[in-house]
Amino acid sequence: MRSGFVTLVGRPNVGKSTLLNALIGQKVSIVSDKPQTTRTQVRAVLNRPDAQLVFVDTPGIHKPETALGERLNATAVDALADIDVVCLVLDATQPFGRGDRFVAQRLPPERTVVVVNKTDRASRDKVLAQLAAAAELGASAYFPVSATTGAGVDALRQHLLDALPEGPRYFPEDTVSDVPEAVWVAELVREQLLEATHHELPYSIATQVTEWEWPRVRVEIVVERESQKGMVIGKGGALLKAVGTAARAQLPEGVFLELHVTVDKDWQRRPDRIARLGY
Repeated sequence: MRSGFVTLVGRPNVGKSTLLNALIGQKVSIVSDKPQTTRTQVRAVLNRPDAQLVFVDTPGIHKPETALGERLNATAVDALADIDVVCLVLDATQPFGRGDRFVAQRLPPERTVVVVNKTDRASRDKVLAQLAAAAELGASAYFPVSATTGAGVDALRQHLLDALPEGPRYFPEDTVSDVPEAVWVAELVREQLLEATHHELPYSIATQVTEWEWPRVRVEIVVERESQKGMVIGKGGALLKAVGTAARAQLPEGVFLELHVTVDKDWQRRPDRIARLGY
C-alpha cells in the first residue's frame, strides 16, 4: 500500500481547482475565471486498490492588499507542511515571471513537479517557452497539461501515484473530499455569484450556511456595502433567483435553498470577521 499528500500551489487563476477536478475525475472544488476563487484548503482523495493519493487545493499566492489576502496566503503556505509532492501550477498563456518565482522560492525543488496548465489556450511555442523558463527551478519533473480538455492529465496522475511512498490509507475508501456538506452548498452558491457578478464585487462576497434542516437550507450571502446588496439581488430579485436556480441544479432533487443577503461593512479588512466566515 502506498499513500501520500500532493499540494497544488501557484498564482491566482492558473487553474488549480480545474486541475484538481480533472485529476479526481469529478467536481470537488468550485471553479471560476475570477482570481482567488479558492479561499480554503480543499482536500480531495483519489483511491486505487493499492494506493491513496490525497490532493490539497490551495488559494492562489499573491501580494495581499487586505486581511483576507494575507489569510489566503497563509492558508496556502500552511498546506506545504508535511507533504510528499508539490505541484507548482503555471499558466501557459502567461509569461513565467516574478509572481511564479515568488511562489517557487517556497518549494523544495526535489519534491516539486511543475505543471504548465491551459495548453489548449496557448501555442506550442508558448508552452515550450514556459517549460524552458521554468527549467531554472530544478524541479523533479515537468508536465504540460490542459485541465479543461484532459490532455496530459493521465500522465501527470500516474507520475504522482508512482511517486507515493509506502503508507496507510488516511481516509476511508469511499471518501472523495473532506469538505463538509454545508460548506460545499455555500461554495456552490458563491461559485454562481462569481459567474454572475463583475468588477470588484466577487471579492467582496462571502457565503455561509446559517440554517440546515434538510431538505431546507438557508445560505447567507455577505457583501461589504449596501450598494452591493442591490447588485447581488438584481432587478426584481432576478439575479439572486438565477443564482439559486443554478446552485440548486447541482444539489440533490427536492432541496429547498433559501438565499439571504446581508451587509458586513469592510469584512475583508477585519480579521475577526474573516475568521467568523470560516477563512
